[in-house]
Amino acid sequence: MPSLPLSALASTAHALVAPAKGILAADESFPTIEKRFKPLGIASTEATRRAYRETLFTAPELGEFVSGVILFDETLRQKSREGVPFPALLQQLGIVPGIKVDQGVTALANFPDEKITQGLDGLRERLKTYHELGARFTKWRAVFTIKGNSLPSRTCIEANAQRLAQFAALSQEADLVPIVEPEILMTGDHGLEHNEDVAEVVLHTVFAALVSHRVQLEAMLLKPAMVLPGVDCPQQASDIEIATHTLRCLRRTVPAAVPGIVFLSGGQTPDQASQRLAAINRAGEGPWALSFSFGRALQDPALKAWSGKPEHVLAAQAALLDHARQNSAALKR
Repeated sequence: MPSLPLSALASTAHALVAPAKGILAADESFPTIEKRFKPLGIASTEATRRAYRETLFTAPELGEFVSGVILFDETLRQKSREGVPFPALLQQLGIVPGIKVDQGVTALANFPDEKITQGLDGLRERLKTYHELGARFTKWRAVFTIKGNSLPSRTCIEANAQRLAQFAALSQEADLVPIVEPEILMTGDHGLEHNEDVAEVVLHTVFAALVSHRVQLEAMLLKPAMVLPGVDCPQQASDIEIATHTLRCLRRTVPAAVPGIVFLSGGQTPDQASQRLAAINRAGEGPWALSFSFGRALQDPALKAWSGKPEHVLAAQAALLDHARQNSAALKR
């Protein structure tokens, strides 16, 4: 059970899905942000990573569209040029600081092409430190690959569901709101309905594990992928088809006690992610708020505009705010 009253954790969860607001995922690991920087000729150093994140976090009026920011371990410990810790800077803007706590994926032994997420070792101690540094929510990502009728395997689904549940329980114990992210990857040639079938199994298994570990559903958020056909599927789907299948899947699997669902962008272009988010919100309602937790779909235009040049900060911030505004508008029914 959480050491704070449930209402305090639930209040944070509800703040993260406040009307017309979503979450900015800025939690790229060292290899991932280097991969993003390299095509633009930006060296990935502590100084450039800090400068880039500060560019994002100080965008004027960001708090009008963004409720929370997911940080990386390094970023949580960094400060602005004025010496203000990033968590404190975000709180001053009315934005809740969060932290990615998993340590990436590794091969699942004896199950080729499947992954298991690492990071439970020492997590209880790390969560205590993260709370002291100003984090108020956490995120853990598990990934699932669809391949014919063989993947994801039941073993992979159950193993990752257990780790998601353990992470969530430990987070609430540390007075942190967990964001549970079971991502079904877009890679593959599977169709829309096959993705929906797999998503139902994954989400049913994840919530069974969460309940088994006594996670308080009122004080957590779910971060799923939208139900999409694989990128190599010869028959792609319209936005309304994606919205219809996504909502049907969520209504069948996500308990009403969960305050909100924050979709990941998962390799979609910024425009695709925004348009499909809008279609989902127009297609119908559920007992939970429907919002976003986008990384590249919010950041890519800003990163390209910035390109590591101090004189491009304002242009980068304008690009970020433009897409944040679009996604905020997409939440209106």
